[in-house]
Amino acid sequence: MPPRRVLFIGDIVGEPGRTALTSTLPSLVERYEPTFVIANGENVAGGLGITKRTAEKLLDAGIDVLTTGNHVYRHREVYGFLDTSDRIVRPANYLESNPGRGHTVVEKDGLRWGVINLSGTVFMDAASSPFTVADRLVARMRGDADIVVVDFHAETTSEKVAMGWHLDGRVLAVLGTHTHVPTADGRVLPKGTAFVSDVGMTGARGGVIGVKREQIIERFLTQLPVKFETAEEDPWLMGCVIDVRDDGLASRFEQIMVPAGG
Repeated sequence: MPPRRVLFIGDIVGEPGRTALTSTLPSLVERYEPTFVIANGENVAGGLGITKRTAEKLLDAGIDVLTTGNHVYRHREVYGFLDTSDRIVRPANYLESNPGRGHTVVEKDGLRWGVINLSGTVFMDAASSPFTVADRLVARMRGDADIVVVDFHAETTSEKVAMGWHLDGRVLAVLGTHTHVPTADGRVLPKGTAFVSDVGMTGARGGVIGVKREQIIERFLTQLPVKFETAEEDPWLMGCVIDVRDDGLASRFEQIMVPAGG
């Protein structure tokens, strides 16, 4: 059986992030030959939220499934697309009545790839516990998906680390998003689940988590409202690659941080 490999791309921020993705993804695909590609796109539209147009551009660029997070509902125009597409997911522990779905299964190359999106609840709002929702979905998907990847969109490293241990041995990977800052704890846990607290951001490193740095500094100095704009300087793509064992768990984790076009 040929090697199976997942490429996961961290939060894509605005046009600089989209450009970094489209200019860099072909070389990553050539280098790593991923079987399945997932990307977090919740900030792809102007640095905040996602639209049908920006989502379709990412899917056309070679992304198999898009995950999101707390800004998914910023643009109402995307609601219908969330309801109809099986290639984009929003946090599963939001209200069931909210637009979209919290998990999906996509068939590719003879395998059923499951993707779950969850939101943290520490310093963030969600309708229910990500841990109990994760338990329910992982059990439900056991007969429907050969491989399951979890995007845990959460604020604190403690909540993310806890989720990694909680799901160890039950899913291929628990990959943290949301903070836009890559962490150095990526590894394969003892029972075979790949984990990292945050894969980082695909966008401009010359700003502050994707926003023009002078605006963020002004906000901290004055504590007054400041209109934020997407940074453009020094765009990078950040993410990870995970090799898949025959049992659907992980054999290897590699973090990726490359300048746009690299």
